[in-house]
This record gives sequence, C-alpha cells and structure tokens, in this order.
Amino acid sequence: MGEKVKKIVKTIRVDLDKCNGCRGCEIACSAYHATPKYSAMNPSRSRIRVVMDQFNDEYVPIRATDYAKAGCDGRRVYTIKGKKYSECSFCGTICPTREMFFDPDSGLPLQCDLCADEKEPLCVQACPQGCLTFEELEVEEEEKVEVKMDEMELGMKALLDKFGVQKIADTFNRLSQKG
Repeated sequence: MGEKVKKIVKTIRVDLDKCNGCRGCEIACSAYHATPKYSAMNPSRSRIRVVMDQFNDEYVPIRATDYAKAGCDGRRVYTIKGKKYSECSFCGTICPTREMFFDPDSGLPLQCDLCADEKEPLCVQACPQGCLTFEELEVEEEEKVEVKMDEMELGMKALLDKFGVQKIADTFNRLSQKG
C-alpha cells in the first residue's frame, strides 16, 4: 500500500435551494472565455450550464468536467417532484452522446478550468443568490505507486485482456504438450 499524501482539491459547491435560474453564471463564464477576454457573451460557449425546468421551478447548474470519447451506458432515471430526469441531465462529463459543452463553431469540447488565473471562478463571483461557492479542500489520498511492466508482462496482460485466462491456459497446455 502507498503512503497517504495531502492534496488540495479545488471545486465549486452548488446549493440547489438557492438557484433561481438567472443564468448569470453562464453569462460570466462565456464572457471570461471569449477571445479577447470579455469581448462577447454567448452562453452556448459557457463551461457551466443551468439545466432548467421552469414549469416546476427547478434549476441545476452543471459544470463541464472530464472528456469521454464515448457516452456511458448506465442511463439511470431520477424522479424529482414527480418529473423524470435522465442521468445525463445532471452529468458534467463532455461526451459525444449530447451537445452540451461543445463549442458551437469549432465543435471542440469546453472544459471548466475554474478560471485558472482568477482568485475565484467568475461563475461564483457572478451568482447573485450565492448558489455557487468556491472551495479549496485538503484531502488525504493514497499515493499511487506505478509498477512498470516489462515487455513480456505487458504482452501477457494484452493477451489476457483480449482472450481471457481460460483461452490462454488452454493454448499454453496445447503448446507445451507439442514441445
């Protein structure tokens, strides 16, 4: 087992009870990431989106997180106040199964960088209700020790991944009897 290491994790906490769907976070984010900075406001270029159900007066700000080459296959359904939502509705992963978090012109993914050169992300600064809160948390994680595989181990791992243990064992037994 690896050693425990303290690490600072930056994140934005969301208090859904305070969100009124104003979309100020989207406007501030899109302006900050415009080229040149603050030259335009286009919420379709924002790295945060407010998923809205205005009929039920429900709003959920979601930040763009990691990029995935493929969409997930776990499509859970959540019921909130009688209305059904798919898992995708609340997911921040940038994936090809939906259009959220892609630049409308280039098609490139838009990932939240927490406004890296600012003391606090612009979406947090622009939120008039205090729904978004920037946090720096100190967490303790186990240090990951990478074990380098030699060429044979790497080859065996690839074969195991591709064919499975039983097929490898059967082939080994068959070849060793010929020898």
